[in-house]
Amino acid sequence: MAFVTRQFMRSMSSSTASAKKIIVKHVTVIGGGLMGAGIAQVAAATGHTVVLVDQTEDILAKSKKGIEESLRKVAKKKFAENPKAGGEFVEKTLSSIVTSTDAASVVHSTDLVVEAIVENLKVKNELFKRLDKFAAEHTIFASNTSSLQITSIANATTRQDRFAGLHFFNPVPLMKLVEVIKTPMTSQKTFESLVDFSKALGKHPVSCKDTPGFIVNRLLVPYLMEAIRLYERGDASKEDIDTAMKLGAGYPMGPFELLDYVGLDTTKFIIDGWHETDVKNPLYQPSPCLNKLVAENKSGKKTGEGFYKYK
Repeated sequence: MAFVTRQFMRSMSSSTASAKKIIVKHVTVIGGGLMGAGIAQVAAATGHTVVLVDQTEDILAKSKKGIEESLRKVAKKKFAENPKAGGEFVEKTLSSIVTSTDAASVVHSTDLVVEAIVENLKVKNELFKRLDKFAAEHTIFASNTSSLQITSIANATTRQDRFAGLHFFNPVPLMKLVEVIKTPMTSQKTFESLVDFSKALGKHPVSCKDTPGFIVNRLLVPYLMEAIRLYERGDASKEDIDTAMKLGAGYPMGPFELLDYVGLDTTKFIIDGWHETDVKNPLYQPSPCLNKLVAENKSGKKTGEGFYKYK
């Protein structure tokens, strides 16, 4: 009887331990672009140790430089009355970020892997399939994708229960929102761990199922596309549409200003992906005007021209 009792207690203890949330302390960010660098910055600034990974040392050097410049702007505002403390904040944060060009060699001791690479399902699947072999058992995988199905990415691994979406918004240091995406296989433990991590970063997490575009893009992209269609039909000029939405709806930017800021190629990529999955949905129909601008390499502010011209 005593043996049975001990076995029961050991089983209960093991079950309780396995149900405990993961307290994320060590973070590996894959992708040193704007999003990845931003995620690395806010994680390091809130007491996490971070490894930032990309393909080359040149990319990582550029990422580190961008992070330092961003941190100095934050420090100047946050420590306006105490420049010395601001300098210490910058140095301490930077010291918490190390870089690597070999993701597989650094994930063995991390609590969380956040992927922020190119929006290509095949590339993401190959990355996670490889990392799955090297990461620790407890390690949570998360994708920062804004348009791809999280389930399709998670299926490349053997840890679907420890896989979720963690969608940040650009610029990461300033934008408070994080969408935490739970697939049908994501465990409650994983979900709660990511919610806690988001809060630890000073963000406001919201929850959503694994539906196209999650919350923000699901509402935002069809709105942007409808603005383009309104313009294509000649119902109103792009300038008047922008003015109307700013003065009438209180939006800080009009739809065409926002399209140029986000990148027309990014919007096209999202709407094309959704259209492939649901060709009859009127919200997901492609735009000839958008397609033409992207084909001409007029993708917005980053190329110098989109719906508007930029110097």
